[in-house]
Amino acid sequence: MAGWAPLRDLVREEIQQRSEEGCDVQGFVERVEAAGNDDQQLLQLYEQLMALPVRGDFAYEEPSELTDIRRLRPEGPRRLSAAHSEEVWRDKFYGAWLGRSVGCALGKPVENSHFMRGSFGNPGWRNVQLWFEGADAWPIRGYTPEFSRAEQEVGIKVNKTHSLRERIEHMETDDDIRYTVLGLLMLEERGLDWDSWHIGKMWHRLLTYGQVCTAETQAYLNFTQATSHIHGQKPDDWESRKDWVRTHLNPYREWIGAQIRADGFAYGAAGNPELAADLAWRDASFSHVKNGIYGEMFVAAMIAAAFVESDPERIVAIGLSEIPRGCRLAHDIALAVEIAKQANDQVELVDRIWEAFKHYDPVHTNNNAALVAAALVFARGDFELAVTTAVLGGWDTDCNGATVGSIMGAALGAAALPASWTEPLHDTLYAEVSGFHPIAISACAERSYQVFRKLAH
Repeated sequence: MAGWAPLRDLVREEIQQRSEEGCDVQGFVERVEAAGNDDQQLLQLYEQLMALPVRGDFAYEEPSELTDIRRLRPEGPRRLSAAHSEEVWRDKFYGAWLGRSVGCALGKPVENSHFMRGSFGNPGWRNVQLWFEGADAWPIRGYTPEFSRAEQEVGIKVNKTHSLRERIEHMETDDDIRYTVLGLLMLEERGLDWDSWHIGKMWHRLLTYGQVCTAETQAYLNFTQATSHIHGQKPDDWESRKDWVRTHLNPYREWIGAQIRADGFAYGAAGNPELAADLAWRDASFSHVKNGIYGEMFVAAMIAAAFVESDPERIVAIGLSEIPRGCRLAHDIALAVEIAKQANDQVELVDRIWEAFKHYDPVHTNNNAALVAAALVFARGDFELAVTTAVLGGWDTDCNGATVGSIMGAALGAAALPASWTEPLHDTLYAEVSGFHPIAISACAERSYQVFRKLAH
């Protein structure tokens, strides 16, 4: 059953996905074109694609199971110690929730094709710059303006959301926020006693079909089919069903969807990057494989580390210590860090990052994670510079702004975040989840802190 896109489009995407996974897909593009809209032929081609072996000369080792991932990870601290007072801990949790909201709100109006893929001969990052220049708001020092001369002069447009500079009054609903809420709820309800089965059950209980995208859409549908006859407890054979749920007709299984779900889990594991990566693996495994899983583990470990560690390069290194050293994501992050250390200014940085990783889909895990890492390292602890660089870079603008904001907020604490960014939110979040629509951002932070205390004991 197709979901996010028609079957023909899913099979086309699968060709690209299998190629990136190290398979020889020569001839499949032509065969899909010849199949037209014949579903039977398309499904046969899909099955053939899924049966392809990884080439013997593929340079990467990329398992999806936690034991194998840990076997291939580099050395790392696993757990960090901190002597924070209760006041400092609470400030950091509030900072993480606020920072995530700030970055998401900044990027939400420019989350469309002009800025994600590029248009009118410009890369996406250049269109972001042109929009702010056309509003006399460059360099970026505040939320996205609603009006810009770039609309008439270039043809680009922003999304007319409540996160625009002239409209913002709270953190409006967004998938980047909903998944953070769901992570909090999972830890409140089940502590550490859950796995990918429980993720599927929670999604079906709290999310509508229209609130999920790409990989999440396909896994949501597959979970329905795999469990339609099951009621109550997790089936004994869930492990055998799990891989089908996350892969069947899901060419998006290495895209960014899992990476944006890390925060709620990572907050509960503050200071414990190994546990944060474990929780992220459980969540990501419902809908993703390989680098799609690593993206959530990498980000979760960075967020957890940021509650104790403030050096951006060290935070990125801790994130890398929880994923396989020989995977594509680790290779891409290492390149992004080198670019960030060499860049002389913000524009040079995003230009070089774009050129290095533009071969990925705009919502793939790897290019967006690379931009996140580069923005963190380049900004050297400056919250505004980090968040604006993440959004300026294009691709999945609200996701990257939110992730960088979360990490920086945890590292700096709420009291250190610029009021010009936090005050327009009025400490209010809308998530389209029962009990969180609306809710005070500070209340979410306090609940995450209490979960952290419970898990720490």
